[in-house]
Amino acid sequence: MERSQWESRPLLVRDMGGKKRFQLGEGDITPFIEFIQNKQNTIFLTHTEVPQSLEGNGLGSLIVSRTLEYIRGEGLKMAPLCPFVAAYLKKHPEHANEILAPGYSIS
Repeated sequence: MERSQWESRPLLVRDMGGKKRFQLGEGDITPFIEFIQNKQNTIFLTHTEVPQSLEGNGLGSLIVSRTLEYIRGEGLKMAPLCPFVAAYLKKHPEHANEILAPGYSIS
């Protein structure tokens, strides 16, 4: 499936038996980002995964971008603990504006 087919899928917030995650659309084979949310409404992005069969289509960047848009829209803060998210933010520092949690940097 090409990236263009994933762009129209909704970003879903799921609780998968205690593990929370953002995912693109329904199904078992979908890109996702696991996260933890604390009581101060900071989202700790801990792990990004793109199924092997979907790699190479830019879906990792797509889910990170959509997740950051969601966090911004909800007025939350985020901490990029996942190396993939941190690398994305180094390439696109403008996406961290106003949502980077205090004490975290992307440098």
